[in-house]
Amino acid sequence: MADENKKHITSDELKKHNKPGDLWLSIQGKVYNVSDWAKDHPGGDIPLLNLGGQDVTDAFIAFHPGTAWKYLDKFFTGYYLEDFQISEVSKDYRRLFNQLSKSGMFEKKGHGPVSTAFCAVTVFDSYAFGGILGFTWMQVAYLGHDSGHYQIMTTRGFNKVAQILAGNCLTGISIAWWKWTHNAHHIACNSLDYDPDLQHLPMLAVSSKLFQSLTSRFYGRELTFDPVSRFFVSYQHLTFYPVMCVARVNLYLQTFLLLFSKRKVPDRVLNILGILVFWTWFPILVSFLPNWTERVLFVLASFCVTSIQHVQFCLNHFAANVYVGAPKGNDWFEKQTSGTIDISCSSWMDWFFGGLQFQLEHHLFPRLPRCQLRNVSPLVQELCKKHNLPYRSLSFFEANKWTIRTLRTAALQARICPPGSKNLLWEAEWQACGSTGRMGSAGAKVWLGLEQPR
Repeated sequence: MADENKKHITSDELKKHNKPGDLWLSIQGKVYNVSDWAKDHPGGDIPLLNLGGQDVTDAFIAFHPGTAWKYLDKFFTGYYLEDFQISEVSKDYRRLFNQLSKSGMFEKKGHGPVSTAFCAVTVFDSYAFGGILGFTWMQVAYLGHDSGHYQIMTTRGFNKVAQILAGNCLTGISIAWWKWTHNAHHIACNSLDYDPDLQHLPMLAVSSKLFQSLTSRFYGRELTFDPVSRFFVSYQHLTFYPVMCVARVNLYLQTFLLLFSKRKVPDRVLNILGILVFWTWFPILVSFLPNWTERVLFVLASFCVTSIQHVQFCLNHFAANVYVGAPKGNDWFEKQTSGTIDISCSSWMDWFFGGLQFQLEHHLFPRLPRCQLRNVSPLVQELCKKHNLPYRSLSFFEANKWTIRTLRTAALQARICPPGSKNLLWEAEWQACGSTGRMGSAGAKVWLGLEQPR
């Protein structure tokens, strides 16, 4: 009788509520209206908008602690999803999540943050070495990443202080900017038009689909593939590592663009003050060097060392599968396996990669402390094997080869694609030749007329 009194809507009806001001979500078949609350969502409004009008149970479980469930009731519309279904993959994912939660793995944070904080202090005794500063920035960035995904301090207030210190004050990169982009990346992993981590025109393009000047749903502007983009992308497999050496400049620029934009930025003043701290101590540190030659070399050395981290993040995604369109709430596990690549290494190197060499494990369980990622890896592999889903784990060298091959294939495509073209016939012809990774660079050269077929 109770079920007969319930009000229901269909998935098609739910899909209509996917816009700002009219934003509904389903969690475990119950429908919630988060239209007015989206702007106050701690993770930002982008994740909610990207998944609007869908069942988002798996994403909600992944990103929220158990205490978050009690806040849902005030958003309940009174409707239930009539055709609510759970895939076998999602059932197994939720069982595994519950297993990890009951074992206390989300609470066992290890000592990673302590050792990283120690590295942050030693830089001031070793300021003369740009490489040491760059290495310290890498480790501090991992600390900021940890504090952004889960609480590493005793209280939320202290955790926010850790975020501002690690992000804004010590590295010069706003934690507000990181949360804004990183949450969108996790939700829309490897979507060419929704994931900001794949939107690097005019310098880089991982897929020929970007040559169609897609509209970035994250930035709200066209990703224009013009003659300038075509030139840079045509040689991106050669310029990739040099670009990574100065990629930090772009992060500084993006920080300023966000903090001084008209967007609503959480803790804007605190973030700006943190950035001011960085741009006070860092120039003073550089000024201690005796001449401009040493100062420039010092800065370049620090940037070049941090490029290892930038390269690592690219290796985790650039050579993985990509797609165009909004993420779907009902294939959470599948999309994470499709869009990520792990980097295999010895356990004694976990500290160097910040645990993020287990990229798939991190994407499936973003709140799981880094010291636990190696422990859950066999369980994830088993689940992938059961459902015939990809689990890719490559050596650092092999992952670099995959990434360069991906960039080179796109570079060869860019050389014959008309700038600004949205001609789908060109795309179809290229794919018909097998250029989506199966043909390889040799086949691409034949298709381009650079070599004769054998």
